[in-house]
Amino acid sequence: MSTREISNYYDSTEHSDTREDLIFALSEVKGRKIAVDCGCGAGSDIAYLRSNDFTVHAFDIENESISRCRKRFKDDEQVILSRDSFNTFNYPESSLVVADASLFFCPEKDFESVWLKITNSLTESGIFCGSFLGPKDTMAGPEYDKEAFWSDTLVMNESKIRKHLSNFELLKWTEHDLSGETTDGAPHHWHIFSIVARKKSKSSSR
Repeated sequence: MSTREISNYYDSTEHSDTREDLIFALSEVKGRKIAVDCGCGAGSDIAYLRSNDFTVHAFDIENESISRCRKRFKDDEQVILSRDSFNTFNYPESSLVVADASLFFCPEKDFESVWLKITNSLTESGIFCGSFLGPKDTMAGPEYDKEAFWSDTLVMNESKIRKHLSNFELLKWTEHDLSGETTDGAPHHWHIFSIVARKKSKSSSR
């Protein structure tokens, strides 16, 4: 995506309504309120997490994202920001990991190690709240221009997702399969799996 397209996207999402999945996920968190926001964008999820007293460690690979969030949360010491990729970020111990529409862009070659890092960073009974790109999505199809938008797109079918969630208790599973238009009016078919899951305790994993 061009710098202008990225900027326009951040403008349109900076004050997005909070997703039902994230609201539900927060109600399931136990213990210390420490969250990781993967691909934080313009910071709408950070703002919601902070309004619920979470310390937030957030990262994004885009310079503009981190620049915007540093300005937005400049007086808040409980927001720790870094410009990183999924693979370079140092995941702290947390009770919640949020990865909404961001794992779509994790290079496939890195996903196994990234998923292990996410899983290991979650405390016992920690919550994962995120989404995966399904095979019927426009972004997964042959007409999607990876050169113009994003060169790496991680596509996951249901069986692969469930396999990676074997150490989790599924709390909420929603498959979105619908057509419409993007914010700039382009036709798009969405195929997204939205997940809220709790990391199993060591005793229940045996």
